[in-house]
Amino acid sequence: MSSTQYTKKIALIDCNSFYVSCERLFNPKIRRKPVVVLSNNDGCIISRSNEAKALGIKMGEPYFKEKEIIVKNNVQVFSSNYSLYGDISRRVMRTLKRFNSDIEIYSIDEAFLDLSNFSDNEIEDVGHEIRSIVLKWTGIPTSIGIAKTKTLSKIANHIAKKKKSGVVSLVGIENIDPILEKVEINDIWGVGKQLTKFYNKNGIYNAKQLKNKSNTWIKKSSNVLSSRTAMELRGIPCIDLEVTSSKRKSCVVSRSFGKRVENFQELREAVAGYSLNASEKIRSESLVTKSITVFVRTSPFQNQYGFYSNSKTVDFPIATNNSIEIVKSALNALETIFKNGYRYQKAGVMLSHLSESTNNKNLFSSERDEKINSLMKSIDNTNYRYGRSTLSLASAGIHKRWNMRREYSSKIDTADFYSLPMIKAI
Repeated sequence: MSSTQYTKKIALIDCNSFYVSCERLFNPKIRRKPVVVLSNNDGCIISRSNEAKALGIKMGEPYFKEKEIIVKNNVQVFSSNYSLYGDISRRVMRTLKRFNSDIEIYSIDEAFLDLSNFSDNEIEDVGHEIRSIVLKWTGIPTSIGIAKTKTLSKIANHIAKKKKSGVVSLVGIENIDPILEKVEINDIWGVGKQLTKFYNKNGIYNAKQLKNKSNTWIKKSSNVLSSRTAMELRGIPCIDLEVTSSKRKSCVVSRSFGKRVENFQELREAVAGYSLNASEKIRSESLVTKSITVFVRTSPFQNQYGFYSNSKTVDFPIATNNSIEIVKSALNALETIFKNGYRYQKAGVMLSHLSESTNNKNLFSSERDEKINSLMKSIDNTNYRYGRSTLSLASAGIHKRWNMRREYSSKIDTADFYSLPMIKAI
């Protein structure tokens, strides 16, 4: 009998401090400096380098609360740049597919990868190879955890983040109890605050204790999900890879404004811009929408101006992804819900009842429809090549004073050739 074993193996690849790593790609000067990335409107800290973590800067903390320590230690600050992060994420995921097409993209910076086609003996070396190639091809450092189940691979990844090698495999370890004993219950994938309180109340404080708890007690005291988690901790796969991405049912584009908006024209421009963005997104996925909802709201914390929130839904007679038609309907809806005298904090649009787009002609098709479809393709191709909003509708405005506050933006867009950094010969 051959000594080579091929067991179920799932790797979790997690990009380290992903937003920070993306900013460092095009700015070598900050590679070893403390760096933080801020959320929309430069509100909260959503990504930190290891150097920033060492200074005690907290994740999710409002920027103004950490500003003193940031200024004192010359921490580099960046506004979020989601077009850049999205593009780099796609490059990382394409690189991972080189090892197996069975991949579940879990988030913008995480993916589960089936590595069962590699033997148990070579799996750790494969992990190091994946990490090396991703770094070489994309410039993004990663941590990789490998185990027989998704839950255990999450734990392995958690450990890998603290190791210099960046790779940890739990495959082939007969007794993993000593490892699980060091994993607090709230660090287990799928265990939230309420479940943590429940487990603590019943004397369960770490992964080892949950793993060894009887199924009868777990099912009786908790739910099926908790039972699956316990089984996964025992090395029994219960959560499959979701390798096929299902088509979305809705598409939401909304933003908080950089400054409060009182003028209808500015609110109109924002809603038009969001509608264009949403239209482009569903066209990129070959979808059409049957209805659009426009919503607006003021800040609930500014009582002196009064709170106002409202929405309006409009159905299309025929499902569409035509930007012109979608924007027109959105602006008509906005007119019915807009009220003077309020300082609006946020607006957005939601395209609902999405379905597959078909190019088949129907009773209501016309030559004009074909021209509009051709126009939409031309706009999308131009914007893809030269950057978003290169071609737009006049109703979306030009100056956009309502735009998100991005005081610390690196202004790098890998989808726009002219915004890429330039290297000058000396």
